Amino acid sequence: MSRPASPKPIFPTERKQFSRRLFAWYKRNGRHDLPWRKTADPYKIFVSEMILQQTQVLRVIPKYRAFIRRFPNVCALAAAEPAAVLRLWSGLGYNRRALYLQRAARAIVTQHAGTFPQSVVALRQLPGVGEYTAAAICIFAWNQNVAAVDTNIRRILIHELRLPETVTAARLQAVAQQLVPNGKSRAWHSALMDYGSAVATARATGVRPRSRQSTFAGSDRYYRGQLIKLLLQHRQLRMQRAAVLLTLPLARCRRIVQQLCADGLVVAAGQRIRLCSRIDKTDNSG
Repeated sequence: MSRPASPKPIFPTERKQFSRRLFAWYKRNGRHDLPWRKTADPYKIFVSEMILQQTQVLRVIPKYRAFIRRFPNVCALAAAEPAAVLRLWSGLGYNRRALYLQRAARAIVTQHAGTFPQSVVALRQLPGVGEYTAAAICIFAWNQNVAAVDTNIRRILIHELRLPETVTAARLQAVAQQLVPNGKSRAWHSALMDYGSAVATARATGVRPRSRQSTFAGSDRYYRGQLIKLLLQHRQLRMQRAAVLLTLPLARCRRIVQQLCADGLVVAAGQRIRLCSRIDKTDNSG
């Protein structure tokens, strides 16, 4: 069996040119005033990364500040009621992220004495922490020379280095690692993110994402969010009442409740549903 080809090396001259050009652009145009760029606290970095997932930066800033005011450290978040966390999270979508964030906080408190692990491998063991999030914490908290590749960075690398859009995630990760300037990982990734949002956009580059999101309005994901909002208001609802308020057939409402129960967000007892009052799941998906 033949071994997979190793990534094409990026020669020092090519790497320096790309780095010099990107840093010059970032110095002139970077978003240096973003609040999570003014801290190296791994907890605050983690909160920002979880909120930033699939949410625009301008919407994130006030939510991030409110979240940090309410839960200023990992111990405060770990001790909070899930409903309080979800209430602050309301409007950001993907409510599972809020519970993954709190589950991770509790794991850090109970398993690591309140101190964040300082390696990608160790961070990946926390609930809800994927490869990108683990790398991002290491980069922005400790300036470690690791590469993080999200959708935006993938697009930049494909466009700037003329890579095929079919490039595998493993090869792209290896290429990204070659590019990280020693001792400048934090600034490098900030520059990449800003360049991707302002210049190397999907429209400008024509680079398509690996997968497309399904339509949100009217989807189960939309109604899961609406039901969470209702439960934040009413604390507890009968299944039939929830279906009426959501204007959904009862069968579909039951299915959505089952999904939320599986995620650990909702508890169903007979015909009554309420928000989960404790977090005890420890899965690492997401």
